[in-house]
Order: sequence, then structure tokens, then C-alpha cells
Amino acid sequence: MTRPLEDRVAIITGASAGIGEACARAFARAGSKMILNARRAEVLSKIERSIDTEMGVETAHCVPGDCADETVIKMMLQSAADHFDKRADLIVVNAGRGLAGSVLTSDEGEWEEMIRTNIVGASKLIRIAAAELERLDGADWTQRPRDIVVIGSTVGRHISPFSSMYGATKFAVNSLAEATRRELAPKGIRVTLIEPGIVTSEFQHVAGYDPSRFGEVMDRMGPVLEPEDIADLLVYTCSRPARVCVGDVVIRGTRQDYP
Repeated sequence: MTRPLEDRVAIITGASAGIGEACARAFARAGSKMILNARRAEVLSKIERSIDTEMGVETAHCVPGDCADETVIKMMLQSAADHFDKRADLIVVNAGRGLAGSVLTSDEGEWEEMIRTNIVGASKLIRIAAAELERLDGADWTQRPRDIVVIGSTVGRHISPFSSMYGATKFAVNSLAEATRRELAPKGIRVTLIEPGIVTSEFQHVAGYDPSRFGEVMDRMGPVLEPEDIADLLVYTCSRPARVCVGDVVIRGTRQDYP
């Protein structure tokens, strides 16, 4: 069995469902150990047990909590060393919140929490993770890849009036990822931005999209992406030779014309 992420230790936020859970399962099969983070501790624990049972060895460890909490972020990094006797070298910045509606129509009461999770939380994780990866300088970077993978969105590149508040946070995340790539590239640290189109998951329900209207969109554009499609792309991206950085990937379902 091919294990292209053998000997890697990953941190994945937003790992209790959707893209995050799919990445955790795909990374495990690819040989990676990992720290999983999400708010829902019970759901996260079930995923951890499921992965460990499938792999037959301790592969995942949970650190539940708020991904925008600096204490939780540092706990994730420390847990990687404590449980797997190796510092994390692959960080997936995935946790995020959606919100239906534009700046004119969306629920203003949800703005601050979404901005805190999508921008502040992502920024803190990127900053702390970058410092952690820089500490691995003792190893030859050409032999040990170091990755930060940021999950953006196509609406962070092509804004939609139906989700412009959410899209604005993804514009910020997309910019942060590229700026960080330019800053860390000379140090041999890879930063990758993945911009998925519509992915079928619980994300749309939690974000408050109208089920009938969104269902029509899904029917017109379908079949849309599955979380596993994104996970497969991450495994490919992070298993490239250390000299190769896949900087920015837009991935959509074949029939998705917009955004």
C-alpha cells in the first residue's frame, strides 16, 4: 500500500465533519499521524476511534476547542510532540464558518463570530504554525517537507452577492495565504491555498442557506464536489518532493460555472 505521507505529523482544524474529517481519514491511509481539532469533542472522539481502529495503531489524537484560542492552538502543537514524539510538520488551516447572505441581507449578529473564526483564528494558526515550522530548521528542508495548507474558497476569488460576507472573509484568507507563501518560501516552508467550489457537506445547513434554493443550485451544477475530492488533492499536494510547492489550486465540480 502506498503511504506518501509516511512519517508526517499533521494538525487539522475543523476535523469533525466535511473536508476536515475527509482529510483526517485520507491522511491516515497515506501514513500520517495527526492531531484533530474541532469544537464538538464527542464527534471528534468518535472520528479518532474510527481512524485508530481502521489503522490498527494510534494514528489520531483529539484536541477539542476553539480554533481561534491561542491556548488551544499551542496545545495542538505540543500534543503532536507528546503523543507522536515528533513535531508537527503539516498544518491544515481548515476550520471556518459560512453565512448566507450579502452585506445587506446577512445576519449582522453572526458577523463577528464568523470573522473571528475565519480570519482571526486562521491568522493565529498560520502565525504560530509558521514559528513552529521554522524551529525545524535543524532538519534539511529538502529531505523533510514542511507545509501549511489553507482552505479558501472560490467565493474568495469570485465574489457572490448571495454570500458576500462569507466571501469577504475568504478574500482575506486567500490574501493571507499568498502573502505568507512569499514570506516563508525562502525558508523552505511551503504554503498552499486550496480554493474549493461547492462541496456537499453540512456546511450549507450550518451557514443558513435556504434548502430549496440551494438544492436548485446543486441540481443545476451537480454532481458537485465531495469532501474526499479535496482530501485527495491535499494528499497529492503535501506528498510532492520538498522542492515542489503547489501554491494555489482552484477545484470545482465539472459543471459548476460560477462562482
